[in-house]
Parts: sequence; C-alpha cells; structure tokens
Amino acid sequence: MENIYEELKPPKRILLGPGPSNVNPRVYKAMMTPVVGYLDSELLKIMDEIVEMLRKVFKTKNKITFPVSGTGTAGMEAALCNIIEPGDEVLVCINGYFGVRIKDMVERYGGKPLIIEAPWGETVPPEKVRKAIKEKKVKLVAIVHTETSTGVLQPLEEISEIVRESEALLLVDTVASLGGYPVETDKFGIDIVYSATQKCLSCPPGLAPITFSEKAVEIIKKRKNKVSSFYLDVNLLEKYWFGGKRTYHHTASMSLLYALYEGLKIVLEEGLETRFERHRRNAEALKAGLKAMGLKLIAQEGHQAPMLTAVAIPEGISDVEVRGRLLKEYGIEIGGGLGVFSGKAWRIGLMGESSTQSNVLLILNALEKLLSESGYKVKPGTGVSAASACYQ
Repeated sequence: MENIYEELKPPKRILLGPGPSNVNPRVYKAMMTPVVGYLDSELLKIMDEIVEMLRKVFKTKNKITFPVSGTGTAGMEAALCNIIEPGDEVLVCINGYFGVRIKDMVERYGGKPLIIEAPWGETVPPEKVRKAIKEKKVKLVAIVHTETSTGVLQPLEEISEIVRESEALLLVDTVASLGGYPVETDKFGIDIVYSATQKCLSCPPGLAPITFSEKAVEIIKKRKNKVSSFYLDVNLLEKYWFGGKRTYHHTASMSLLYALYEGLKIVLEEGLETRFERHRRNAEALKAGLKAMGLKLIAQEGHQAPMLTAVAIPEGISDVEVRGRLLKEYGIEIGGGLGVFSGKAWRIGLMGESSTQSNVLLILNALEKLLSESGYKVKPGTGVSAASACYQ
C-alpha cells in the first residue's frame, strides 16, 4: 500500500516566545527510554524522585507535591476545582490575560469571583487585597506570579502576609516563573502553587507541577461535595502518587515523566540561585538592547519578569510581518500580544534552555534589521552594543 504521508520533520526553531522553550538534548534522550506499566516498580521509584526534586524547586516540604497529567491549564484547573465548592467567594487578582482565565474557571466551578483589577502591565497593590479580605469572607485568594501577557512579575511577600492574617488560602500561578525565579512556597506560606513543564523547566508541554499545603489538603478532605473533576481530584491522585500501596487512577505518560525527571536533574545540577542569576542577567541585557533601540517595555519598571519581556510594537510596524520574517529568515519564534495587547506587543521569552547570551544578541540583531527595513529608524548595532555592554 502506498504511503501518501511524508516523514515527520518539524523544523528546528529558536523558541523565544512565551513558551514552550527549547528542550535540552538530555531530556529528548530520556523520552526515548522504554515505556513501562503505570504501576511498574521502576516507574514508581522515578515518580518518588520527581516528587523529591519538585519539592526543592517549589521550596517546600509539602507532602502533596507532584505533576498533574496535563498542561499548565490543567494545573490551574486542579488548583481551583479541588478547593472551590458552589457559592465559595474567591478573590481573583487580575492584571492580565491569565488572571481573567482564573476568573472564568472560578465561575465554571460554581464559585463567586470577587475581582481586584490593576491595569495590564502593572502589579496588583497589596492594599487592595487587604481591603477586600476585610470586607468579605473569602475562601481563596488567587494571583499570577508572572503574567506572560505583559511581562509583569508580581511581588508576593506582602500579599502573602495579608492572606495569612485571614482564614483564606493563597493560590499562586507560577507557570512562567518556576525554575527561572524564586518561588518561596513555604517561606511565604503559599497554600497552592501550580506551574507547567514547558517554560523555565525546559521540558515538553504536558505536565503541570503542583503543590498543596497541609491547610489546603485539610480543606479538600472536608468538602461537602465531591470534587467536580474525577481526573483532577487530589483525593484520588494522592493514592496513586503517595503511600505504601499505589492505586491506579489513570495511565500517566511515562515519556513525559522521564522528561521531567531529567529536566529537574538539569535544573538542580545548575543550582537554583545560579539559574535565577542567568535568567536575570540575560533579561537585563535584552531590556538594555530594546531600550537602546527606542522600544518601550510594557511591564512596570522595577517589576519586569526576567523570563518574559513584553515590548510595544512601534507605530506603523506590522506585527504579523515582523514575526513571520523572524520565523522564516532566522528560525526565531516570538509571541504576539494577548487580550488588550493583541497586535500591539511582542512577547520575547528567555526561559530555561532558551535564556542564553547568544539568543539575546541574535534576537536584537534580527529585530534591528527587520525594523529598519520596515521603516523604523534605528542605527545598526545599537541594541546589540547596549546588550554587549551589559555583559561586560
């Protein structure tokens, strides 16, 4: 029978968007190892070691720390569906696209979202959280650590203190920050933290690391109603991931677990502080180059995330044309704007394996050339020179 389909040959890209990031060859190699049964003793050992490594990256001693089978959105679902029961009031902090998504999910699970809004590109003021908690009996406060629609890094220490003074739980979205910036789960007393594997952890998408505090687990176990999702029910997942006799829940992807195992090994071999410094240094060089080219950064000064920089597209420049040429001529992918910044911003990611000096200089050089050819006035070498000066 004639084979009408070509051999699978996706192009090799330099991934400098909001995720996924480039994957280390060691991780790809790990994914090629044999698939085994979902209760195979060797797989269970690997699962235990993944839990141990995730606790180090989350900076927590929480027992219930594991990767949910699903992307970062599944992590968000798991964090919310296990806690929220119909009628629960949830304080949702919105300063970008993913805060809006949390609000949507709260409503889908029967919760009542109480909204605190800040302009896209700015941080959420702690005093607004304090005021809202005093006025309402809130079960959960939800906030995004790094809002990838704007590149804002939200300070958590003061807000966590405010939430701890109440009976509410604190939930933090660290999809973009875990592995690229400190996530102080225990130090700040954060109750639920979820993330994703394809950003600063530089693994393929498909798993969502998550951790629950003892306080959060106690609330889950005292629910009046069953968790609305069987697939994401922590009560059931706990029996598969923890304890003496493991109980089947679903068939996890062994290949993705192998990938996460190797990816976490790479993170810890580099060292968390060294990794954070690498992300910071490369982000500073990128920002210096963009500013030298006369481009405006969207995120509030002093609160710009090291793993994602959102930059305003100059007037008269085509978003689609520039991103298309970057992909075709340089093999570079960057992200377009989301929500209110759709067509108005580029999102440049320097996450995990993609956060390198060579990538910073490459994207600045490419943008200089393409912008100049599109009619934007920029002196050749301006951005690259400014970035190089940062490294020196």
